[in-house]
Amino acid sequence: MATIINSPPSQDNNAYGAFFVIFALVIVGIIFVYFGIPALRQMGTPQINVPAPVINMPGEVDVNVQQTP
Repeated sequence: MATIINSPPSQDNNAYGAFFVIFALVIVGIIFVYFGIPALRQMGTPQINVPAPVINMPGEVDVNVQQTP
């Protein structure tokens, strides 16, 4: 005969943990909005200088190709 063990569900309440995580994310978001956005505005737009490519073109191109048999 098989033995059946009925254990009651745990009494831990994880709602406080989820509430704490959501609360912490809201606080971090408020801090970013308060400090981060003004700091990003003061940095200005980045100046990126990309040099133009140098292309050397010959003055004349010989397209008459002599093939030897």
